[in-house]
Amino acid sequence: MNHDLNDPRHPWSRLTAAARQARDERDASMPYGFATRIAALAFAQERRMASLFERFALRAVSAASLLALFSIVLNYSAISTTGGSAAAPVEDIELIAADDAVAVVLDFAD
Repeated sequence: MNHDLNDPRHPWSRLTAAARQARDERDASMPYGFATRIAALAFAQERRMASLFERFALRAVSAASLLALFSIVLNYSAISTTGGSAAAPVEDIELIAADDAVAVVLDFAD
């Protein structure tokens, strides 16, 4: 099953040599009105039905961003009580923990 492909008498070698010598004499230009037909077909295509997620994804991200920004603006006083330092005094940490919504909910559970 081992055939020498470099042998000039091999059928594959003869076929590739004949294909290299063939010339294509056909006209390579587009037919008249081809671009107009393609543009018309592109605009005539119906839009595929998008999923609900695809339709409202950008709106949902925008709404979430606005809510996050609004939340930061409303709670700026609680955020800025540490004075911008990384190591806050113990009293300030207790005040921040008292304003934490998760801590309040967990206190109700007890």
